[in-house]
Formats: sequence, C-alpha cells, structure tokens
Amino acid sequence: RRWRRQSRKRSDLGGLLFPAGAGPRPKSGVMSTRTLPLLFLNLGGEMLYILDQRLRAQSIPGEKARKVMNDIITTMFNKKFMEELFKPQELYSKKALRTVYDRLAHASIMRLNQASMDKLYDLMTMAFKYQVLLCPRPKDILLITFNHLDAIKDFIQDSPGILNQVDETFRQLIDTYGSLSDGEFQLIRQTLLIFFQDMHIRVSIFLKDKVQNSNGRFVLPTSGPLPWGTEVPGLIRIFNSKGDEIKRSEFVHGGNYFLPLREGSFDLYGDRVIKLGTNMYSISRPVETHMSGTAKKMASRMKENTAPNPLAKEELNLLARLMGGLEIKKPLSTEAGFRLNLFTSDEEEEHAALTRPEELSYQVVSIQADQDQERNEELSRIMEEFEVAEQPRQSTSKGADLLAMMDEL
Repeated sequence: RRWRRQSRKRSDLGGLLFPAGAGPRPKSGVMSTRTLPLLFLNLGGEMLYILDQRLRAQSIPGEKARKVMNDIITTMFNKKFMEELFKPQELYSKKALRTVYDRLAHASIMRLNQASMDKLYDLMTMAFKYQVLLCPRPKDILLITFNHLDAIKDFIQDSPGILNQVDETFRQLIDTYGSLSDGEFQLIRQTLLIFFQDMHIRVSIFLKDKVQNSNGRFVLPTSGPLPWGTEVPGLIRIFNSKGDEIKRSEFVHGGNYFLPLREGSFDLYGDRVIKLGTNMYSISRPVETHMSGTAKKMASRMKENTAPNPLAKEELNLLARLMGGLEIKKPLSTEAGFRLNLFTSDEEEEHAALTRPEELSYQVVSIQADQDQERNEELSRIMEEFEVAEQPRQSTSKGADLLAMMDEL
C-alpha cells in the first residue's frame, strides 16, 4: 500500500510539472540540449550589468569604459561563436563554463585576478538562478533573456555594427525557441536548476530584500503576479465524464495574487512585461557576496565532481571548439590596461583568494592539445589562435586602477 501511495504522489507531481498538452514528458535524468545559449547569454548580461555599474561608479573615463563594454559585447556576440553556441549540446561543467567567461572578461584592456573573477561569477550565477526560480512559467525564461539583450543594446546604442550582431542573435533566439512547446521549456528550466542546485552564495541585495535566506537559499513568494493564461486560485471546478461542469466550490488561498494585463512580447522589439532580467544595478546599491554555511558543507560533495571524469576529454574538445569561435582582439601596445579589483583593497582580495574553499574556486580549465598532436591538430590550432598576449604591467596609482569594483556592490 505504501508503494502505491508513493507511486501516486510521483504521478501527481509529474502531472503538475508536465500538464496535459505540454508535450512529451522527459525521462528521468534527461536534460535539454537547447539550454546552453540561454545560460550563456543571461549570465553574460548579468556580467555586463555589474561591469557597467562599477565603471560608472569608479569614474573611469567614458572613452575607456565604452571600449571595455564594446570589446566584450563584440566578442560575446561574434557570429562564429554564436553559431557554435546554438548547436544542440549538453551544458558544460561549471569550471568549463567559467573558462569561457574568464576569456570573455579579458577581451579588452581590463584584467582580473582569480579572486575578483570568482566574485564576479558568483554574482552572475546567483542573479540568474534567482530569475530562473521566480519566472512565472518556463517559457518566460526567453523573456528574461530578451530583457538582458534589450539592456545590452542600450549599452551599445551608438555602435550600429555591434547592434547588428545583437539583433542577429535576437533573431536566432526567436527562430530556435519561438516554436518550442511548454514541455520543452520546462525541460530547459529543469536543466538550468540542476546546473544551479549546489550554488548557495549569499548576496547582500537579495538578503536585504528578504528574497534570500541566511543559508543562501531563495524565498519563493506566495503572492504576486500569476503566469499568463492562468486564473487567480480560489475556485475548484468539478466536471463529469462528458466534460460538463457540474459543481463549483471555493477555498481561501491566503495569498495576494493578480493577473498580468498582457503577455510579454516575444518579438525583436516590444514590452517584455516581466521585470526579471532587467538591470538591478541601475540604482547604486552596496552588494557583497558571502559563502553560506550550506555552501561550505557542499564542498565535500563538489570535490567529488572535480575528480577525473571519463567524459572530461570530450568536454574539453567541445569547449575548445566553442572557444575557437571567440575572436579576442589583441590590445594595441599603446593602449593602457588596468586591473579590475572587485574588493575594497588588494589585501581583501588576497584574503578572499586564501579563504575560499578550493573545491568552490572555479579555476580556469587547462586545455592541453599537444599530448596527441595527430588527433588534436585542429584543437591545437584553435587554442593557439585563442591565446591572448599578456598586457604589460603599467605602473599606475590606485586612483587610476579600477579598485574595489564590487566593494559597494
């Protein structure tokens, strides 16, 4: 009897996640091969929000700040790179994906140490995790992506060439995801949540707004806007076998729900309606990140993930192919670079690097293509092209450096 009850519960849960008409229900353990573009673009959007806010807050000269943003966005939306990104494929590991963002963040004259990059990546990932958790329906992940791209277009409104690159990605998103069923979007959302499930970094903005608990887990609201196409809870309708309504009853839902006035636009231009994915740094607010106790306890579990993986070699081959689409422009020797520090001081950055658990530090994946030159000629060529000339160190004052980029974030 106990087994039958448990089976019934699982069946009911499946019905909630994948209602009738939502398309085929995925098998246990199946993940979407259409998730990577959405993950990459939304995390990239969050990275650009943070960089833009702090470049302005630290009074970096306008021309230099625009160059950093333009260089990163140009690289991010490179046509060849987007073609590789949109090919159906499984998600990369956290460390492998971090490698892509490390290269992307260094696509201009700005440089980050590992501790600062860790902090930037923490903010990016927790922001998008929050958005995925709170999106009213799985399909709205696409609207969140459009919010990010709309904001990115505002950053480059004076650069028509780069705008065309972003618009082309917009069209690719519409072509790729516009016809997906609700079930397929649910599988994408499930794949994203699996990717984020062990990440519980506390972010001060979320803590102050009481949408995150002290253990790093997010608070799901019991009130607010409902998904488009649904009704305010509180009414139970009972139908007979012919589909005729025969009885109604009401219940108190205990929340404060309201219906959206319209559905968000899935076109190239339009009102997305939902605010998830918009720039939460547009108003200067102090933001800090902290490792929660839960995250530290997860270190032993995550350490298992760093063990040798029989699929690691294949993942690195795929990753190198993806990164081969990134065209990193080498800075001119006359361009003065600057180091970006996400902490209040160099000492605090060094302390963060020493105290962060090794298992939770996303060190850049090293891709070695020279051990089997015959089989990896193409991989080797890609990595040689991808190498970025190291910027000569400039002796600049602390005022000239972009110090404490995230000290007030």
